[in-house]
Amino acid sequence: MAISISISAAERDTGLSKDALRVWERRYGFPAPMRDSLGERAYSLEQVEKLRVLKRLLDQGHRPGKIIHYSVQELQQLAQESVPAIKMAAESGAENAELQGFVDLCKAHQAETLRHNLAQSLSRMGLERFIVELMAPLNQLVGEAWANGTLQIFEEHLYTESVQAVLRTAISMLQRPHAAESIRPRILLTTLPQEQHGLGLLMAEAIFVLEGANCISLGVQTPIMEIVNAANAQRADIVALSFSQAMNPRQVLQGLEDLRKKLPVTTEIWAGGHSPVLARRPPQSVYVLPNLADIHTRLSEWHARDQK
Repeated sequence: MAISISISAAERDTGLSKDALRVWERRYGFPAPMRDSLGERAYSLEQVEKLRVLKRLLDQGHRPGKIIHYSVQELQQLAQESVPAIKMAAESGAENAELQGFVDLCKAHQAETLRHNLAQSLSRMGLERFIVELMAPLNQLVGEAWANGTLQIFEEHLYTESVQAVLRTAISMLQRPHAAESIRPRILLTTLPQEQHGLGLLMAEAIFVLEGANCISLGVQTPIMEIVNAANAQRADIVALSFSQAMNPRQVLQGLEDLRKKLPVTTEIWAGGHSPVLARRPPQSVYVLPNLADIHTRLSEWHARDQK
């Protein structure tokens, strides 16, 4: 029997809402779900793979009606042609070759070499430059390689685990546990329940710590009331959240709105990541960080507000 997943799992894995999946089914005939023993929609892994690529292309500005009937191979080709950031990186030959070298290590399954080379780059560049100048474009390159099928899911996981190991080591060397209670701002870092990607969150934590902030990380997929409880218990000045392109825009905005209503007005909410809705429709009473290089400015602004 073919493996299939529920509509809730498909929503989580692709970043496409249940409503969008149902509308596409009626309007375009795709996806074409099966029905499980309870009569609920169930999607094959092949359909989910196509939906993932469709979601990435929608984030790049394509309209579903124009591309939904393309094959997976045609969509992947279109995704490769629709990545201006990667094309820009290609203009810098040496830099792009270095980034591609890390991706090649993932494809060759050389985890130890990958970690060693990442650690060497960190030592050579320093933590902030390593994150902003190397990790940020490398993450995008890996994401696009996964989307267009040149990087398998387990290879992308290998990359993520390797980067996390290197960054956690760097963070642990910077933290000052004995003085933690007196360090401000106190920043609680996490993602909403629908967001399972945590690499951007860890990168932000590293820069926050480098800038002298006191960070408390909850990891990913924390229920909203648990975020509120943790923020209150930890006396957090800021709740920092990361959003990837994969998360449904409606869930991004609704989650931030719910969180803002439940947190004390004195607790700021900072949102970063690559979710397009953060740039198109910045939520009220939420500080948006367009990129990691903005953290220094945002922290300076926070200290100025705190002194008033």
